[in-house]
Amino acid sequence: MAGRIEDYALIGDMQTAALVCRDGTVDWLCLPRFDSHAIFAGLLGTEEHGFWRLGPAHAADAEPPTAARRSYRGDSLILESEWDTPRGTVRVTDFMPPRDGAPQLIRIVEGVTGRVPMRSALRMRFSYGRVVPWVHKHEGRTVAVAGPDSVWFDTACETYGKALTTYADFTVAPGDRIAFTISWEPSHKKPPALPEPEQALEATEDFWRDWVDQCTYHGPYREAVVRSLITLKALTYAPTGGIVAAPTTSLPEEIGGVRNWDYRYTWLRDAAITLSSLLRTGYRDEARAWREWLLRAVAGDPENLQIMYGIAGERELGEAELDWLPGYENSGPVRVGNGAAHQLQLDVYGEVIEALHLAHMTGLSRNDYASLLQLKLIRYLEDHWDQPDEGIWEVRGPRRHFVHSKVMAWVAVDRTIKLIESGDADGPLEKWRELRDDIHRDVCEKGYDKERNTFTQSYGSKELDASLLLIPQMGFLPPDDKRVIGTIEAIQRELSTSDGFILRYPTTGEDAGVDGLEGDEGAFLACSFWMADDLAMIGRVDEARKLFERLLALRNDLGLLAEEWDPRLQRQVGNFPQAFSHVPLIDTALRLTASGAYGG
Repeated sequence: MAGRIEDYALIGDMQTAALVCRDGTVDWLCLPRFDSHAIFAGLLGTEEHGFWRLGPAHAADAEPPTAARRSYRGDSLILESEWDTPRGTVRVTDFMPPRDGAPQLIRIVEGVTGRVPMRSALRMRFSYGRVVPWVHKHEGRTVAVAGPDSVWFDTACETYGKALTTYADFTVAPGDRIAFTISWEPSHKKPPALPEPEQALEATEDFWRDWVDQCTYHGPYREAVVRSLITLKALTYAPTGGIVAAPTTSLPEEIGGVRNWDYRYTWLRDAAITLSSLLRTGYRDEARAWREWLLRAVAGDPENLQIMYGIAGERELGEAELDWLPGYENSGPVRVGNGAAHQLQLDVYGEVIEALHLAHMTGLSRNDYASLLQLKLIRYLEDHWDQPDEGIWEVRGPRRHFVHSKVMAWVAVDRTIKLIESGDADGPLEKWRELRDDIHRDVCEKGYDKERNTFTQSYGSKELDASLLLIPQMGFLPPDDKRVIGTIEAIQRELSTSDGFILRYPTTGEDAGVDGLEGDEGAFLACSFWMADDLAMIGRVDEARKLFERLLALRNDLGLLAEEWDPRLQRQVGNFPQAFSHVPLIDTALRLTASGAYGG
C-alpha cells in the first residue's frame, strides 16, 4: 500500500524523477522522461503495479519498517535514510545522477552499526503496471525487456527470482557499502555501460553544491527557499528547458475524489512564475533555457497559444484513463495526458509576457524574436481580451468573464507598453495605452461588487476567487486601494478553511459546479502564500509572517509540498511535489525578508 503523499521524498536527474517512501520503497518512476510510462506505478495502485523496496529484512506478514531518520545530504537531491533495528543501524543513499548516458537510479546500502539483514525486492512493471517484462540474465547482468524498453539491474549481490520479482538478501556490517542500480536503455540498443556508483555519487554531490552556490538569497528563510529552488530545478527538463508542474499524475485533490490530473507537462503559467522566482534568486541560465523553450514551442503560431505543452514542446496531450489502476487510495480515475491543453485561458498571455518582461528587466540578453512574439501576443489580445474563457483554474464548466483573466490581459498590455517605452520594441504606443485603459475600466466596472467592496470571480457573479489576490501583486491597483483591501478581507472571510488556509473558490453555493466537476478539494497552497503576500503589502506584516510560518510547517520533513492541504484529514493532497506551491513560497520569503517581517 502506498504511503501518505507527504511520506515521499523526491530524487531526480532533471529529466525524470522518482518518489521514495519512508520504508525505502520507490513507488513511482517514469523512464526515460517525466512523461514516459511508469515502470513503478505502485503509487497509483498496488505492489502488483511495480515497486522497488530496499531496507531491513522483515517477516512476510509484517509491514516494512520505516526509516527512523531521513534527510537530504546538504543542499542536494541525494536522499539518506537510516533504520535502527535490533541488530544495528543501516543507511541507504538514493539518488539519480545528472545524465551523461543512460538514466540511472542508484541506491547504496551502508552498514553503520551491528550486522543488519537486508532485502532488495524489485518488481518492474512497464506501461504503468500493465505489462510484465521478460526478465533474464545477459552477460551476468539482469535485464527486463518489454517492447521498446529495457531496464538493466546491476549489483554485486546474488539475486534470485520469485513470484515475478527479483530479490537480493544480504547482510551489512560497519564499513560495508553495497550498491544497486537500475539503468534504462531502448531495447534495440546495446546494453548501457556498467554503473560506477561511488563516482556518480561524488559527481552528483558536486553538481548540486555548485548549482546552489549560485543562489543570491541569504535571508532568514534560506533553508526553505533553497529546498524549493532545488525542487524547481529537479522539475526542469534539462534537454529543452521545459518545466513540469509536478512529476506525478492523478494524485487526488480529494482522497476518494475524481479531481485527478496529469501534471507532467509544461504549463506556460506555472513555468513563467517559476522562471520569475529563479531569476530573482540568481538563476539566469534556467531563465534563458526556458525562454528558448517557449520560442520553440510557440513557434510561428502565437495566435493558437496553448496553455500547456509537452516538455519538448509537443502540442498533442490527449487525455486517457488507465482503468487497470485503482488510483491513489482508490481515488480514480487515473488519467494520463491532459484534455485542458486546448482551453482558452487568457491569463496565460499575461503570465508569459510578465516573465519575458522580468527577464528583460534583469538583464537577460536581448532576443529579437522574444520581443516579436510579445507584440504578436498583444495583437491577439486586442481582439480577444473581452471574450469569456476557462480561467486560471482551467474549469471544465462553461466559459465566463473571469476577472483574473482580464487583469492578466491588462498586465500583458502594460508590460508591452513598458518594452516599447524602453526603446527595445516598436508598436502603436497610444493605441495600446488606450487598450490598457479600456481593460482596466472594464474590470473595475464589471468585476467589482460595490455593495460588498470586493472584486468577484467573474462578471456578474457574487462568488470570490483567490486569484483576485494577485491584483495588487501585478500592479493593477495599489495595495492601499480600498477595493484591494476589501477583496483581501472578503477572501479571508469567505474562502478560509477552519485552520486559516485559503481555498481557490467555492465548490458549493450560488456558483457550485463552476468547474464542472463533482466533489471538493483542499486548501490551495499557492493561494495561501498569495494571502501572506497581500497581508504584507497592506501593512499587516506580523499577520503575514505568522501565516507564512504556518504554511512552512505544512511541508514534509524534507521541505516538500504538494498542491493542496486537506484541513479535515490534516494531510497533503494533489500532485507532488508541486511547482505551483514552491514558487510562491520563494516569492513570499523574498517579500517578507525585504520588509523585515520575520521572527528570531
